[in-house]
Amino acid sequence: MAQPRTWGILLAALVAAAVAVPPATAAVASIDLGSEWLKVAAVHLAPGRVPIAVAINEMSKRKSPALAALADGNRLAGEEAAGITARHPSKVFARARDLLAKPFPYVKSLAESLFLPYDLVPDARGAAAVRGDDGQVYSVEEIVAMVLHYAAGLADAHVGAPVRDAVVTVPPYFGQAERRALTQAAQLAGINVLALINEHAGAALQYGIDKDFSNASRHVIFYDMGAGSTYAALVYYSVYNAKEYGKTVSVNQFQVKDVRWNSKLGGVEMEMRLVNYFADQFNKQLGNGVDIRQSPKAMAKLKKQVKRTKEILSANTAAPISVESLYNDVDFRSTITREKFEELCEDLWEQALTPVKEVLAHSGMKIDDIYAVELIGGATRVPKLQAKLQEFLGRRELDKHLDADEAIVLGASLHAANLSDGIKLNRKLGMIDGSTYAFMLEIDGPDYVKDENIDQILVPRMKKMPIKMFRSIRHSKDFDVSLNYDKAYELPPGIPSHKFAEYSVSGLTDASEKYSSRNLSAPIKANIHFSLSRSGIVSLDRAEAVIEITEWVEVPKKILTLESNITNQNSSSEAGAANSTTDSKENLNSSDTNSSAPIDESNAQETITEKVLKKRTFRVPLKVVEKTTGAGTILSKELYSEAKSRLEALDKKDAERRKTAELKNNLESYIYSMKEKLEESTDILTVSTEQERESFTEKLNEVQDWLYMDGEDAQANEFKERLDQLKAIGDPILFRLSELKARPAACENARLYLTELQKIVKNWETNKPWLPKKRVDEVVSEAEKVKGWLEEKETLQKSTPAHSPPAFTSEEVVDKILDLQDKVASINRIPKPKPKIEKKPAKEEEPANKEKTASSESASNESQQSKSMEGDQSASPETGDSEPESHDEL
Repeated sequence: MAQPRTWGILLAALVAAAVAVPPATAAVASIDLGSEWLKVAAVHLAPGRVPIAVAINEMSKRKSPALAALADGNRLAGEEAAGITARHPSKVFARARDLLAKPFPYVKSLAESLFLPYDLVPDARGAAAVRGDDGQVYSVEEIVAMVLHYAAGLADAHVGAPVRDAVVTVPPYFGQAERRALTQAAQLAGINVLALINEHAGAALQYGIDKDFSNASRHVIFYDMGAGSTYAALVYYSVYNAKEYGKTVSVNQFQVKDVRWNSKLGGVEMEMRLVNYFADQFNKQLGNGVDIRQSPKAMAKLKKQVKRTKEILSANTAAPISVESLYNDVDFRSTITREKFEELCEDLWEQALTPVKEVLAHSGMKIDDIYAVELIGGATRVPKLQAKLQEFLGRRELDKHLDADEAIVLGASLHAANLSDGIKLNRKLGMIDGSTYAFMLEIDGPDYVKDENIDQILVPRMKKMPIKMFRSIRHSKDFDVSLNYDKAYELPPGIPSHKFAEYSVSGLTDASEKYSSRNLSAPIKANIHFSLSRSGIVSLDRAEAVIEITEWVEVPKKILTLESNITNQNSSSEAGAANSTTDSKENLNSSDTNSSAPIDESNAQETITEKVLKKRTFRVPLKVVEKTTGAGTILSKELYSEAKSRLEALDKKDAERRKTAELKNNLESYIYSMKEKLEESTDILTVSTEQERESFTEKLNEVQDWLYMDGEDAQANEFKERLDQLKAIGDPILFRLSELKARPAACENARLYLTELQKIVKNWETNKPWLPKKRVDEVVSEAEKVKGWLEEKETLQKSTPAHSPPAFTSEEVVDKILDLQDKVASINRIPKPKPKIEKKPAKEEEPANKEKTASSESASNESQQSKSMEGDQSASPETGDSEPESHDEL
């Protein structure tokens, strides 16, 4: 296999990591956004931290509900949103990812089938939007942005700093509209999307990062059944040779060969079979023709308990279900066996095998050619599903080397690290993923005749990403370009049309008319440039008109010199001019740069020209305007700006709500803490009067009553105001309480140091006689002052009641001792003077022979130095006597 050039080299050794920028900024994240759950991983290279780790949420869980809620004017997400689902099901929005860029009828039908009681309305594009309880309408992009904003917050909390760069995962069946909409939703959430990575590519990265394929290549199938979909991806692992520091090394790589899916089959479909089964049971229990499917609250409660029952059945042969006050204060209790559950889902087991069968059939491979079938996704834990896979594959054991929940998000984090500018990791794994859809190109316009030579398939299926491409057409008028899904394959779920993008290209007509009167050497053509990004998004980037014109132009023929030149120069010039005219296209307007003779203005050259036929090419940029319409279009600039403003207002409100909750908790904690101290601490009786304690207790009870009655809806400043009032009374008591032990301890430490200082001074006098006596005396004097101050304050404190403000504090004692220590340290740093060295007198006379020898050597050296300097100057006249430049070693 050729060396992959598409997604570069993935660098991922986590232990021996080299950071390209300061660790504080070296952080990226990955977000695995599923139908029901989301996982977040952060790459943060900092001392003492695990380089790549899954971020936990506010309840210390490693995965969070992919939910957003709009209730009572507040925005909730994750666990907070899940907490109100049973009470306010119409205000909590689930499956938002699967509703992106879908037509309103499809969304409404899907919501009804899943008993999602949203207040859905169509927007101007024909897509679905939801109305909050405040009457405000939010696009699905905004709902997804709320979920992603929550996910980004988890990464921020894990790293301890804002993380804005992230890779987001998408299922392989996501089409162009969904990918664009998800990217825009991330932008609304303040996330810079480094790439959208297919889920199977993330799992493949996690699988191959710690393995060696130099001994043998292998084919691996990744089978993923999540909450809402199922897919099987065939991945080929191998090695290629690369040059590294002058040596040939083997580098691991993988290529996604094929992927097939069922976008409707997942764990939720199994749960809905149970929901309807238990709903029928409860309806029979109630009688009177009541159907609880019409009650959103009842269905929300039932779905919540069914999810738990299904999880129990994965490990047990039977499971109970119990729902308190399911409907009209009537409880529901029942049980179900695993056998009955498997019977309810009988038709799903064969459907679950279809993606594996298809990926084998289209790749032409047999089961024996597959090295491993790795299971990922929460729904793969269902025993019946595993049994069906084992039966089909003919294997006793299935491969479960990856974490079913976290493999994708961890692999995506490796990709994020590779794309980041601030992180460099030294384990290599080449990655080639491809487009899961094939895209067709269609051109239409006035008088345009389709050219059969132009390839209508713009991007074949599984074409590697990213890549740039272009098409050329011969035409002279403005035209339209449309991009379509290949009709040979199925469309993304919910998408009604094969056409997903349409552009108008203008400016070609004007360019044709402008140059039509000139001699065209070839028909006008237009070059159309496309790109397929690493996120799997194909787009028309630009277009240009290419016009070739043949025309007569004047070029220099020969140069005539004036009479000021001598005769032989004239002859030579004329001969040169005559020779040069043999090629009429050559430019003879040159000058003799080697001549040292001055040239007068009277010697100016006269140029004779001639006409020759030349071909010239003009490239004229064309205007490209996207005119895609329908539910699949992204938010316009105006709608995006409005959505951004709404989300920023919610951000501000969230911050105020968090601040209010924090201040409320602080007030509540302070009340309980002070009450406990007043009741249980015996020392507090010493530092406060009975009247003071009674007054403070009364005030604490008053604020506590307000907190649980009128304070429920209070603003942040009200909580702060009451906390300040309590602290004005309680803090002086707490201060005196702390000083009761801190002050004597500080005084004792001070006396110990003053005693130690006397030894230090004696040591100076004995071992450091060079120290200035004035400086030493200053320290001794300062120590006496501190000692006197301390004795005076302690005497005063003895006559001061413990419930009164103290005569002095422990902090004052510490400050005085620290000042004294600084002065002692500065004297200790005075170095010992160096001893004076007497110079020996120079000898007056030298032996005559030594003098002659020295004179001879000196002359010889001067001669050699002179020759050497002459040689150096001739080689490099700019060097002179300067020293050679020094360089730091790298």
